[in-house]
Amino acid sequence: MGGTCRGSALTPGAGGPGAKAPGEKGSDDVDLLGRWKAELKEAIEQALSRAEAAGRIRLDGERSFEVEVPREKAHGDFSTNAALALARAAKTKPRDLAQVLVEELDLGSLGVERVEVAGPGFINFYLHRGWLHQVIPLILANPDRYGESRTEHPERILIEYVSANPTGPMNVVNARAAVVGDVLARCLAAVGHQVATEYYVNDAGRQVDLFAATVEARCRELKGEPFELPEDGYQGEDVREIARELLADYPDLLEWEPEARRAFLRREAPDRVVAQQKADLERYRVRFDRWFRERDLHEAGKVDAVVQRYQERGMSYEEDGAVWLATSRFGDEKDRVLIKSDGIPTYFLADIAYHQDKFERGFDRLIDIWGPDHHGHIVRTKAALEALGYPADRLEVLLLQLVTLTRGGEPVRMSKRAGEYVTLEDLLDEVGVDAARFTFLTRSLDAHLDFDLELAVRQSDENPVYYVQYAHARICSVFRQAFGEGADPAQHLPDPEQTDLTVLASDEEDDLLRHLVAFPSEVRLAAERREPHRLAFYAMELARRFHTFYAHHRILGEAPQVEAARLLLARATQLTLRRVLGMMGVTAPERM
Repeated sequence: MGGTCRGSALTPGAGGPGAKAPGEKGSDDVDLLGRWKAELKEAIEQALSRAEAAGRIRLDGERSFEVEVPREKAHGDFSTNAALALARAAKTKPRDLAQVLVEELDLGSLGVERVEVAGPGFINFYLHRGWLHQVIPLILANPDRYGESRTEHPERILIEYVSANPTGPMNVVNARAAVVGDVLARCLAAVGHQVATEYYVNDAGRQVDLFAATVEARCRELKGEPFELPEDGYQGEDVREIARELLADYPDLLEWEPEARRAFLRREAPDRVVAQQKADLERYRVRFDRWFRERDLHEAGKVDAVVQRYQERGMSYEEDGAVWLATSRFGDEKDRVLIKSDGIPTYFLADIAYHQDKFERGFDRLIDIWGPDHHGHIVRTKAALEALGYPADRLEVLLLQLVTLTRGGEPVRMSKRAGEYVTLEDLLDEVGVDAARFTFLTRSLDAHLDFDLELAVRQSDENPVYYVQYAHARICSVFRQAFGEGADPAQHLPDPEQTDLTVLASDEEDDLLRHLVAFPSEVRLAAERREPHRLAFYAMELARRFHTFYAHHRILGEAPQVEAARLLLARATQLTLRRVLGMMGVTAPERM
């Protein structure tokens, strides 16, 4: 059913070269799709108010509805469920309400060609084709900011991830957590949140004592002295390497007083592991704003302070010589031990102190990325924070599923260094940083990931990172042909404001433009839904649409106005590929 809405017809040439984006928004807004949605939503809300004022409808309660991009182009450029969502409150049929809204709509100069009521009551909006063309000058004017938007409720967010124990090299699960956390932080910052990243070093407690004892035993082994590995000691060649380094730097280490030697090893051995972890992550293009030490919590008295605060709030009690926290009051299945009967604080207590420290630093929201084996810790941690007076929903825990490495269909388990697992260093040596980062983003956090080492380095369309990078390199090759070797395309491209972009009228060009328009929305969804893998999916689809366009249409050698428009389309695509790859921490090569 077609609709007749107030001011919905386009004036001649509207939406063509140099057309303004909806609502004359400021130049700092680079989310074209979001702006259109906001303008249309505002127009619908005004139509509701006019219909109420005219006595055509009566609404009680909240007016909540959505404006979205339909899955099928045949259903319009935008669609709203307003009539379906509000029909009950209006005490009318959805299609009848939809027709009233269409008749009351005043779309002004938005460039809507027609509006129709479809299905059970959806309202579909069909815009002048020129609305898509606006994205090209927008991208070219904001190449390093395209994809950004501004959330309505910006927060100070601290993301903590990886946090591998300082007792050995990082493995592939840590590698996955590193890139997921890194890219999620970039997405959250891109939509306007103030984001900090942190790595928590568990360098206190029994595991550090055990690690120090293991390193000491390896030092004695290397010196040819009698030695005995502690029960449950750490295995692997990496421990011997630390022992070799220590003996080279401190030849008389084994002659020190036992207590002084053990205290030194408790700090120095983990610190050397952490130094290697930092170096591996630096190579991996992952940098943390802060490396937080658990031992600092203990030395600053913050662990004891948490116990005292629980006592003051009446949340803890003593039983069987131990100190317990009443987490069962806040939904936990049972109470938890804070201090064991031997007087040693539990890891749980240190974790609570760490999370309280985060809040004391002024963060509004905490996001932790944990492995699937920590699922049972979520409820107790949230309960512990509630017992301190913090809202449980201010802590988000994302569980990251495991990784299986394969080569030629066979699982890969052995590591050159550790003897037990594949390290991050091994992985980067074999497939490189780009392939590793991109591959880890090809699945959602809650999905198990099969990482094919052979596929990751294959130069074919089957390899996602190669496929996307090749699209970028292919466009760079076009520019070299058009403008010469070493030429900067920005200095030679036609002015988009003076170019007739309406000649970009084929299905392939339309599909490519629509995907370019969608990029800021994908970044926003990646941030809001904590789904950084959306960037990889977006990049693969953008590359696919460009390759399809390139297979069907020439860029160079066409009529001058067509060549000019397609060069600008190619440039917008290249810049967006570079931007999304950059947000993923993946390079955008100019030659392949």
